[in-house]
Amino acid sequence: MLTSSPRILIVEDDQQTKDLIARYLRDQSCLVATASNGREMARYLAGHSLDLVILDLMLPGEDGLSLCHRLRNDSAIPIIILTAKGEDLDRILGLEMGADDYLSKPFNPRELLARINAVLRRQAGLLDRSGRNSARLRFQHWIIDLRLRELRDPEGAQVPLTSAEFDLLQAFCERPGRILTRDGLLSMTRSRPVSPFGRSIDVLVSRLRRKLDMIEGSSVIRTVRTGGYIFTPDVEDA
Repeated sequence: MLTSSPRILIVEDDQQTKDLIARYLRDQSCLVATASNGREMARYLAGHSLDLVILDLMLPGEDGLSLCHRLRNDSAIPIIILTAKGEDLDRILGLEMGADDYLSKPFNPRELLARINAVLRRQAGLLDRSGRNSARLRFQHWIIDLRLRELRDPEGAQVPLTSAEFDLLQAFCERPGRILTRDGLLSMTRSRPVSPFGRSIDVLVSRLRRKLDMIEGSSVIRTVRTGGYIFTPDVEDA
């Protein structure tokens, strides 16, 4: 493990799958708790702090997409969603709701562990790709703190970002004015080989645009036809 005993909650109603994941992660020195539905998840979150949630989308009662949306509105806890094989729409919706990564069933527990490590590395800010001396960057009166992994708007208020959204913004801020391809952005933000589901970067860009664009009809992230994206503002050390 790349992090020391991360605290992980597994929200999964299939007992066999839940036990398999929990047993494997505990063998990897993770501190694991489990829940079978949204009510149990809420009860656990009320009394415990977490480093990551593994969330199945097919749950009894309130489904995983709704829980993902609610969890993201309340906190920045990293979320990895579990989806049925081939359900691309569920993956897209999960990412739009704020999930940081996804995994299709059935899966190898070692791949799940790799995804967990990648998400936690991003969340902890251990991957320093900037090459800058300053840990704080400024664009159009916004401030991004690379060490604290925080974004503050021109009024000084903190803007909540998921770990994937922060990584995407960091990649843009470190390379302003350059065309960044979708595959390139995926490799910069996911810390793993590019997945065949490459259009997920478009979902991330859309989410980030909604948080950054204060003037309707004007965006700091410009789409390049057949190319990718350009971050248009000037970026300087803060």
